[in-house]
Amino acid sequence: MALETTVEQVDARVPVTIVALDGELDASNFAALVEQVQGLYAAGTRHLLLDLSALRFMASSGLVALHSIVRIMDGQAPDDAEAGWNALHAVGHDASGGSTQAGVQLCGAQPGVQRVLDRTGLSRMFMIHADRAAGIAAF
Repeated sequence: MALETTVEQVDARVPVTIVALDGELDASNFAALVEQVQGLYAAGTRHLLLDLSALRFMASSGLVALHSIVRIMDGQAPDDAEAGWNALHAVGHDASGGSTQAGVQLCGAQPGVQRVLDRTGLSRMFMIHADRAAGIAAF
């Protein structure tokens, strides 16, 4: 299944860029999402809200994408997708640290996606909000 993304700019207390994900985040499309966020960061985005309300499935490559997005928004290089298990190991290592990345927040995670985030520990890296309005207000 394809992944469609829409980007919206919102003026809140700080400018927030919302990237809404619709479909499935997997090996066929995660690199395009990472590249899209790299472009947004290069254009000046510093507060990113990922709206997961229409994301129905997330594979392990989606975890790498989320971790890469955190790295990008922190001014670092994204994970090397060619590194395979090493990229997933980096996700696990950083998630075990328990500190959240305030520049990237999530909202609207469906139960199946939320379970993946919780079981992998990646949910500890993000502020996760019930909906878009709560996410915007948190910045």
